[in-house]
Amino acid sequence: MNRISWDKYFMAQSELLALRSTCTRLAVGATIVRDKRIIAGGYNGSIAGGVHCIDEGCYVIDNHCVRTIHAEMNALLQCAKFGVATEGADIYVTHFPCLQCCKAVIQAGIKTVYYANDYKNHPYAVELFKQAGISMIQVISKEVILDAKQEEKQLFVQSLVSMLKKTTDKKEMKIIEEKAEELFLMETSKTSSF
Repeated sequence: MNRISWDKYFMAQSELLALRSTCTRLAVGATIVRDKRIIAGGYNGSIAGGVHCIDEGCYVIDNHCVRTIHAEMNALLQCAKFGVATEGADIYVTHFPCLQCCKAVIQAGIKTVYYANDYKNHPYAVELFKQAGISMIQVISKEVILDAKQEEKQLFVQSLVSMLKKTTDKKEMKIIEEKAEELFLMETSKTSSF
């Protein structure tokens, strides 16, 4: 079994955090990491104990939901609240940071911004990141889906593939095996279980 890369692992954490978002306009998650250790996480939502967009709708002014605290800000504020230094850390965000979050990330001393999706990438935010010497790296990865029946499904597909081997020609069988391996994020190899 191949392990996912650190970048994909931390981005998966951000994708998981985004599932907690309470803003209906866009679900965003952010994970702050230092020395390959998660030090904080955040998602976009309302203030603690406040009304949420999912309950009463977004409060939009100038095309921005002002009810929502962005994921990056929530993660940075979590560090501030608990006295965790952000200098030299990295941040993994499901979407490219807005201009305001960009400035907060710079001021917090973050050294690298990893993002999964382009989202209204503001040219001035890009310029500010460059001025501050902050790397911007897009992490392309398949969405991570947590599935309690993953192993059971894999065993079932393995048994189906084994049965098909008896009646299917080699060329067609190779296509089926490759598709099964792709579905279960396995590398094609001689030691394949299919």
